[in-house]
Amino acid sequence: MITLQTLHQWMTEPAENERLEFKEAKTQFDSTKLLRYCVALANEGGGYFVLGVTDKLPRSVVGSKAFSTITHLNDIKARIVAKLRIRVEVFELLHPDGRVLVFDIPSRPKGQPLAFEGAYLMRSGEDLVPMTADYLKRIFAEGDPDWLLRPAMTECDSETVVRLLDTQGYFDLLKLPYPATREAVLDRFASEKLIERSGGLWTITNLGAILFAKTLESFDLLVRKAPRVIVYEGKNKLRTKLDHQGKAGYAVGFERLLEYINSLVPSNEVIEQALRREVKMFPEIALRELLANALIHQDLSETGASVMVELYDDRLEISNPGQPFISPDRFIDAYRSRNERLADIMRRLGICEEKGSGIDKVIQAAEVYQLPAPDFRVGECRTTAVLFAHRVFDEMDRNDRIRACYQHSCLRYVMNERMTNPSLRERFNLPEKKSQLISQVIATTIEAGKIKLADPTQLSTRYRSYTPFWA
Repeated sequence: MITLQTLHQWMTEPAENERLEFKEAKTQFDSTKLLRYCVALANEGGGYFVLGVTDKLPRSVVGSKAFSTITHLNDIKARIVAKLRIRVEVFELLHPDGRVLVFDIPSRPKGQPLAFEGAYLMRSGEDLVPMTADYLKRIFAEGDPDWLLRPAMTECDSETVVRLLDTQGYFDLLKLPYPATREAVLDRFASEKLIERSGGLWTITNLGAILFAKTLESFDLLVRKAPRVIVYEGKNKLRTKLDHQGKAGYAVGFERLLEYINSLVPSNEVIEQALRREVKMFPEIALRELLANALIHQDLSETGASVMVELYDDRLEISNPGQPFISPDRFIDAYRSRNERLADIMRRLGICEEKGSGIDKVIQAAEVYQLPAPDFRVGECRTTAVLFAHRVFDEMDRNDRIRACYQHSCLRYVMNERMTNPSLRERFNLPEKKSQLISQVIATTIEAGKIKLADPTQLSTRYRSYTPFWA
């Protein structure tokens, strides 16, 4: 049963999550829109759709008159069954501040996405959007074994496991003492599903190999999963200066790979207080977060494709196979992991945080280094993050400025602050006399639909502040 106490707990959640959606719906709510939300929530594993509660913190009950009679409620429940073939329970809660309706939406059947009027729907922030091809592919493959738990090599004795996998590296990354016996090592790896016992022998899983292989070439099916680093001469792919493929598993080879990439990044000489120092073109924290994201969020079921790091004279691109589950516009405030087992282990090993703050750090680092805003591009089969070399404000084009303005507003918002003309001016490192120029950038970004006034009733331009379009 869903009670007022349950509702109170939901209202204190820091943000709407995959299982919660709040709408005010003070007077009514469109039944077709309700059906669309039922489809989206069911496709995401089921959840609760709540009418009569504000969705912004601090949340409050405003009461809803939607579907106000028993007949209306029974009609909408019958329509959901007829249209969607799922049964939704509805709970009517009489809160002191008004009536609240809770629609308890079950998960879709395993391996079967739901559609409404021909559209497979999912949520993206405040919007309902068609499901990505990757997400649909993932649902249709739910009946198949998890790729990470499939065998990378079978019939291995204990000596072969230790020879192929960097067991010492696992314990070093976790800052744990190495066990006294080989059996204890294997038991620990088995508990992590890195290996599985098969009779008197062992099977090394894809998870174990892709994370801890001493060399991925030892596993025929995984050699193409090794990350690749390419350095080009100039600003295009016509002339290649270097083409290097990683060797070790992602976990045990991550720091070496990051160090190698960082060594290829050009340095600029900066003079501060009569002292010269070398500064890398791209901040290492941004490289770290984007590389970890690419490894974790790639579509591992794609064959013949790997994470790629491509360095040009004016930019660095890090790409991975597959499309993201959320819109690139929401990378800074939303998180949905593609490979949960991989993400969990890499978080515990200290390689990533698995809490959605990686892109925040990338954008913040770009601002500190006074770089153009990073760009996140989604293609047919790859997702690419682009870091640009330093350019002064006058050298940035319209898209650069809009992207920087939008990302700055997102960064301020997740820090519980608001973007203002002075804060954006500081981001671009411009003097106060350039305020009018910044106002033009803000106006252009509003026109592009990326930001909005935080308080539309504020008439004074001096005190205006701005938030992302989805806030």
